[in-house]
Amino acid sequence: MVRTALVTGANRGLGLEFVRQLLARGDHVVATCRHPGKATALTALGAAHPGRLHVLPLDVARETSRAELARELPLVLGENGRLDLLVNNAGVLHSGERFGHLQQALLEDSLSTNAVGPLLLVQVLAPLLRDGDGQHSPVIANLSSQLGSIASVTRFGTPGYAISKAAQNMATAQLAQALAPRGIVVLALHPGWVQTDMGGPQAPDPVDTVVAGMLRLFDATTPAQTGRFFDWQGRTLPW
Repeated sequence: MVRTALVTGANRGLGLEFVRQLLARGDHVVATCRHPGKATALTALGAAHPGRLHVLPLDVARETSRAELARELPLVLGENGRLDLLVNNAGVLHSGERFGHLQQALLEDSLSTNAVGPLLLVQVLAPLLRDGDGQHSPVIANLSSQLGSIASVTRFGTPGYAISKAAQNMATAQLAQALAPRGIVVLALHPGWVQTDMGGPQAPDPVDTVVAGMLRLFDATTPAQTGRFFDWQGRTLPW
């Protein structure tokens, strides 16, 4: 089955690998990032897969940017086109946060980019999501983190990122309830420590292996799994 997917934060790391693997399996992809003109790797993928990759601008934290994407998407998808997969991958991690020196602006940016933005993006794109038909379940994948698991906290660290991912997890649970009548599955996913620009070369998990694992999870998911928190291998994580 050929699907149409939208991937945010697609210019590098996990987002770029999602685009690469989705195209390799024959899917159509809309890839978004803040500065498409600088996304050379996406441009190369578009040349290699003509007609199946569209790159559009999106700053997920900005309302005007989300609204503009929603206006442009129907032109890309066609009159009756719908999204089968939405990967909310765009995110931010502000390093160096220490208790006693936390900054409101950075905390608000983390919440806006990692939690509020993805939630409102789903809301504005909801009319363009395909409904489930009993055999195939469209998927919204919110890339979260184990650092957002309240039950797993053992130290003080990256509070802006951790708090925003915990908020995103609640957004996943809320969206799962809102979209359940349409047969759309909403998942929170912990990709692990991955060899990306954010994770660094010392990370244990190759990006292609992790993305392949998450795609297998999307393919096998059912409405019974909506609103749950998994790692990239499909193991349930505590909230």
